[in-house]
Amino acid sequence: MTWKKFSGEIIQNPILDEVERAIERESNLGNKLKVCIGTDSQVKGAITDFATVIVFLREKKGAFMFINQEKSTKKMSIKERMLWEVQKSIETAYALCDLLDLYDVDLEVHADINTNPMFKSNQALHEAMGYILSMGFVFKAKPEAFASSACANKVVQ
Repeated sequence: MTWKKFSGEIIQNPILDEVERAIERESNLGNKLKVCIGTDSQVKGAITDFATVIVFLREKKGAFMFINQEKSTKKMSIKERMLWEVQKSIETAYALCDLLDLYDVDLEVHADINTNPMFKSNQALHEAMGYILSMGFVFKAKPEAFASSACANKVVQ
């Protein structure tokens, strides 16, 4: 899995090592961090472009993020695509959660799913919420899910 910085620079180290270095650097600068993980996707013809982001929020001092992009040719329903997004976010959160616990960094998993039943993505709300909460993570949906609905969205647009 290839991760990159927002600048486009490819991260050469394993993502766990890069996250730990980022936490240590920010901690040494006196910054309190929270990590928000989210995934968004965009269907472009026969290709679905997925972007997963690890957003590091510095308390009152901005943010930065790491990005992973993958493409799929699998045809999916809206519900299946929403749950794929959640799966990708959970895989990333699960890989990082022990490290974040070690450094006492709060973690949220954001789902690009609308809480309003008028929107198609709402079909996956209950499954996504149950999946994320059952894994022990803090769950956020739209409009609070900025990691997926703003940050990852910017990558796939």
